[in-house]
Amino acid sequence: MLRGLDIRDMLIIDRLEIAFQPGLNVLTGETGAGKSILLDALGFVLGWRGRAELVRQGADQGEVTAWFDLAPDHPAHAVLEEAGITAEDELILRRINTKDGRKTAWVNDRRVSGEVLRALSDTLVELHGQHDDRGLLNPRGHRQMLDAFAGLDNDLAKTRDSWRALGEARKALAATEAKIAEAKAEEDYLRHAVAELDALSPEAGEEAALDTQRRLMQAAEKIRADIGKAGEALGLQGAEGLVTDASRWLQAVADKAEGRLDAPLAAIEQAMLALDEAQQGVADCLDALSFNTSELEDVEERLFAIRGLARKHGVLADDLRAFADDLRARLAVLDDSASDLKSLTVAVEAAQADYDANAMRLTQKRAKAAKALDKAMAAELAPLKMERAVFATSITVAEPGPEGADAVAFTVATNPGAPAGPLNKIASGGELSRFLLALKVCLTDAAQGLTMIFDEIDRGVGGATADAVGRRLADLAKGGQVLVVTHSPQVAALGGHHWRVEKRQDNDATTSTVVALDQSARVDEIARMLSGDRVTDAAREAARVLIDL
Repeated sequence: MLRGLDIRDMLIIDRLEIAFQPGLNVLTGETGAGKSILLDALGFVLGWRGRAELVRQGADQGEVTAWFDLAPDHPAHAVLEEAGITAEDELILRRINTKDGRKTAWVNDRRVSGEVLRALSDTLVELHGQHDDRGLLNPRGHRQMLDAFAGLDNDLAKTRDSWRALGEARKALAATEAKIAEAKAEEDYLRHAVAELDALSPEAGEEAALDTQRRLMQAAEKIRADIGKAGEALGLQGAEGLVTDASRWLQAVADKAEGRLDAPLAAIEQAMLALDEAQQGVADCLDALSFNTSELEDVEERLFAIRGLARKHGVLADDLRAFADDLRARLAVLDDSASDLKSLTVAVEAAQADYDANAMRLTQKRAKAAKALDKAMAAELAPLKMERAVFATSITVAEPGPEGADAVAFTVATNPGAPAGPLNKIASGGELSRFLLALKVCLTDAAQGLTMIFDEIDRGVGGATADAVGRRLADLAKGGQVLVVTHSPQVAALGGHHWRVEKRQDNDATTSTVVALDQSARVDEIARMLSGDRVTDAAREAARVLIDL
């Protein structure tokens, strides 16, 4: 609910603050007094696109602040949460426009973009008038309005879920078909490459091991002679024989050395063990270096084959095994394609059937709701002196989507037998206003939490029709808030709160202001609306009668 509006240096307003109230708020005034400026200022702070030149002449910048009360379940909370803004029961919007055209906006002192303001405005304010392109005249929103009128939230949720499931099933099928097509295009290559890799069956780390073995074999002849000599030097004819002799000589005299040879003998024993270990290692090395020419050829052939395949496929030698596994997986897609395609096709068909059933259920319920809405509109149009007009909700086939496969449009025919068409194409200005009001009355439950603004929606009507318009506006305002800019005394008389917009001339400067009217001033204003510039006692009496009706 809009609680207040503060305007500074905008157009011909220097400083103005208005505190709006629940119920029906009426703004009246002479033509050109500045009533539309208030709506321009409100639209500016809500991020709507409007006039380019808004700053009052001579001012550096214009500023508008609007504050709203929010119920705990108000839809604005979702927009605020997405924008990372905390708000409890009060929301304050502020926007500045400098004279060079730069605009800056804040929500609860948090700087935001115009996009955030517009998203909030959709949950806060609904504007209706003869040039309304944001509300009921916008065909893009007619389906949502009909759904809200019919209470189709649960059906819409099911249809959205089934549409999502259908999309996922189609995506899975398309991905598999793409893989199969890709695999078929390279089937010969895949089968040849897998056979070639399987025949070689390379292992990770094998290339490095073969390279080490090859280098060892190539160097074997050079080092084998030296290793053999080292073996002889460690044997009985060399170190082992000498150490054995030394041990035998020392043991022969050890009992006469009074223990002084025990440590040397123990060391010699350890040396003998080390010599034995060294001899074994040398012998093993000689065995390893014992090979024939064909063994070297075999090692080189496998090493070069592994390296050749790695170069051919553009991978590291150690990655050949994993590469082969990947090729086998691609072949498996092709080999298993028949069963996979069948199961995925069945899944798509099942998802399509589920979606079609949910979409058809929506279509049927929309058709039933359309008849109920058309009937309700007929009942509303009669008191508005449009009993010959025909309102019809058109439902046609549309491209399937998450909310079904229906296109909804509100159409009118102003006279029996006349062709029906869109609201804003068929109806005249006054007729359009009444159509919009009747439609809004029928759809009022779909706009809970919104401040509804009607801009001269009573234009072109008077007398009993204007009274009917006013009473419907008053009904809409019960339990909520409606702002109406009007030239109709019948509508103004039904307002719960009344303001007069005035234009003043001061020191060659023209400004617009808004005055809250008490009961006496209200009578005078409605009398002026009835009689013109000259307000008579008879006009005042007529105004009192209108107010008291």
